[in-house]
Formats: sequence, structure tokens, C-alpha cells
Amino acid sequence: MTDATIEGCVLAAANLHQLPPAVLVILLNVEGGTIGHVSENSNDTVDIGPMQVNDIWLPRLARHWHASIPDTFEALRDNFCANLEGGAWILRLELDEARGDFWAGVAIYHSHDLGYQADYLRKVLRQTLILQHVAGRAPAKHEPSG
Repeated sequence: MTDATIEGCVLAAANLHQLPPAVLVILLNVEGGTIGHVSENSNDTVDIGPMQVNDIWLPRLARHWHASIPDTFEALRDNFCANLEGGAWILRLELDEARGDFWAGVAIYHSHDLGYQADYLRKVLRQTLILQHVAGRAPAKHEPSG
């Protein structure tokens, strides 16, 4: 998968669900999932793909996509753009549930348990600071003149 494809998927999901693209990049890094990978959880659920979408979302996401649950699972597991769009859709739902409290919505994306939320937000902050540092060191991209 090319950088341009990844960027296109991030921008499309962010635009569709009215999210800052940087938040999706940060969550991708915090979640740490990969295409084709399913992680087992201690509560008998699994997290799927790059955004680590929990399988409890499969029925709702399948309805959202007008797809079967097996097809939804496969898309989340094997298709980066589908996984990102599904994660972005869930994040949008959680932000709406948080009634305008952006960081509460990000925390709810991970869990409704307050203890897990606090730990997750620390990870999000750490990743934000890392990416900010890297971006500050990267050479600026210049648009061709003309």
C-alpha cells in the first residue's frame, strides 16, 4: 500500500465523518493494528485490523455498510480503507455521544470504562507529542512554483 493510498483513505474518512485527519493518524498509531490481524481480548471479543475495531461493532457496522456480518469482518480485517472508514464512523458516533466533548469522545472510542479511558488518553497524548516532534523535524514540503 502506498503512502498516497493511505493518505487518500485518511482524508476520505476524515471528510466523510467530519473529523480532523490528524486524529485518525494518531489513533492508527495508538491502536497499532495491522491489515489481516485480529487481536483477542480478555473479555472474549476481538479487535480487527489497523483501527482495532472491536467485533461488538460488527452488527451495527454491517447495517451501516448494508453488508453481511462476515463480509464486514473480512473488510475490516483485510481492507485498510474499509477499516479506517469503520473506525472513523465509530469515532463520529462516540464524539456525538460525548455531546461536543472531543476528548471524551476519543476516550469512549476506546472504552466506556473510565479507568481505561484515562490510560487511552495518555497514550493518545504521548503519540500526539511524538508526531508533533517528528513533524517539527521533517523538512517542509514546498509546492512547485509556477
